[in-house]
Amino acid sequence: MQSFIDVNGIQNFVVNIKVNGDQHTVFVKANTLLVNLLRELLNLTGTKKGCELGDCGSCTVLIEGKPVNSCLVLAVEADGRSITTIEGVAQNDKLDAIQEEFISNAAIQCGYCTPGMIMSAKALLTNNPHPTEPEVREAIAGNLCRCTGYVNVVKAIMAAAERSKEG
Repeated sequence: MQSFIDVNGIQNFVVNIKVNGDQHTVFVKANTLLVNLLRELLNLTGTKKGCELGDCGSCTVLIEGKPVNSCLVLAVEADGRSITTIEGVAQNDKLDAIQEEFISNAAIQCGYCTPGMIMSAKALLTNNPHPTEPEVREAIAGNLCRCTGYVNVVKAIMAAAERSKEG
C-alpha cells in the first residue's frame, strides 16, 4: 500500500478496493473508517451509520463474502479486497430474493437496520442456503432493530431460503 504525507503533514494512504464489482482507488487518512469511505468518498449511502461502536450492525457489509461492521474496519484494512454493499445485492436491476422477501413479509419498518440485516442474511444464505430458524436468528444476532421484533425478518429470510430450494 502506498502512502504519502499531505501539505498539512498528515499521512495518507492510497487504497485500492473493489466495491460491488467496480474497482476504486481512493486516498484516505490513516484513521478513515470503511463506512466513511463508502458513504462519503464513493457515495454508497445504503450502508448506514448507527452506533459507530460495532454494536448495532446497521453498517454491515461483506468483505470477501463475510459480514463485518464497517464502522470497525479501517479503510486501509480493506486495501486489495472485495466489498459488497447493499447497493451490490440487486443484480441487473432485479432485486435479490432476500430483498423481495423482506418486502413481501413486511420485514421493513423504519428501514434503518434493513441494509445491515439483508447483508447478514445474504452471507448466511450464500454459505448455508437452507438454514434452520435458530441459524437465521444467530446470523442476524449482531443486527439490532427497534421496530420489527425480528419475527418478520426471520420469516423473510426463511422464505428466501425456501425460494432457493424451489429453484
